Amino acid sequence: MKRVLHIITGLETGGAEHQLLLLVRHLPVHCEVAVLCDAGSVAEAIRAEGVRVHQLDMRGNRDLTALPRLVRLIRRGRYDVVHTHLFRACVFGRLAAWLARTPRIVATEHSLGDNLLEGRKAGLAVQMLYLASERLGAMTIAVSPTVYRRLAAWRVNPRRLAMIPNAIDEQRFGFRPDRRAAVRGRLKIAEDDYVVGIVGRLAAGKRVDLAIEAFAGTRCGTLLIVGDGPERERLQALAGRHGLNGRVMFTGDVADVPSMLDAMDVLVSTSAEETFNLAVLEGAASGLPVLYYACPALEDLPAEMCSGTEKITDDPAEIARALERRRARGQVRLPVPPAAGHYGVPRQVSGLLEIYGAAPAAEPALPSSSNTTKNV
Repeated sequence: MKRVLHIITGLETGGAEHQLLLLVRHLPVHCEVAVLCDAGSVAEAIRAEGVRVHQLDMRGNRDLTALPRLVRLIRRGRYDVVHTHLFRACVFGRLAAWLARTPRIVATEHSLGDNLLEGRKAGLAVQMLYLASERLGAMTIAVSPTVYRRLAAWRVNPRRLAMIPNAIDEQRFGFRPDRRAAVRGRLKIAEDDYVVGIVGRLAAGKRVDLAIEAFAGTRCGTLLIVGDGPERERLQALAGRHGLNGRVMFTGDVADVPSMLDAMDVLVSTSAEETFNLAVLEGAASGLPVLYYACPALEDLPAEMCSGTEKITDDPAEIARALERRRARGQVRLPVPPAAGHYGVPRQVSGLLEIYGAAPAAEPALPSSSNTTKNV
């Protein structure tokens, strides 16, 4: 059985982090995970799967002491494949794997926007560092046709590019009334309370402030914000200024996203620049009506596959009106749109296994126990 080491920057709640959790659950290979920085709730969920998580405790982008520790970890593990996720992990992980002479080095690009990389401006220096590290690997995987086109525009060699979409485990996200009742009971949300939900990292690029301002202009009962990040205190203060204390709930970092979605009545995503937007797809798989500003996962598909979803502007007043229209329809669960099935796990797993064991793939056609090791 192949031995695969996944290297990721952090393991708090986020799309890339939850994709890694999905991979270690379903890939028929021996997986271990190395996390450079924060090991949050997703790390605990990965450990619960019986997968070892190695913590590097990296202190920042310029903490070069992490590199020799990572090289030693890779050499000791005798991995067949090193698979990196997110920018810092790709730069350090590819170099460490190359120094350790790993047979196959691959990366997944989760978060490349038109002008941003993981929410930060991607200037010339960042692009040059990205491209230099990319040449150390065998393959870079784009999570959507949108990301594939952006990587090509950055002049990544097409012979080292593949497109394997993010995946969703539909069975985990299917609506369950018992989970809805349990979560609402724990959070003291009334059964008939109309709940607007947000799922994701609380960072500036997600523009959660727009959703809070929009919610303030509605008669919806509760705004449930699932996730954590550097913007949390500012967003809590904003909710207070709008007089929403008691109506806006911040849950923090939560591993069990399906249960939180079950407690909601509509999902909103105001994020400006997305590469896939897994949260929107997961909401749709839960049968939620979904309002979104940017979601390549849906925008790359025909409209008839995306029933129950609605594209919105970034005007809080217009978002408020869209929320009121949804509230007027009551607490309804919708049929799961075909888009959720399109992004099934088997497709992702088979694509990755081919890359793990094969020569570089041809350019794809674009579709219309604590198990923890510290300080290695």
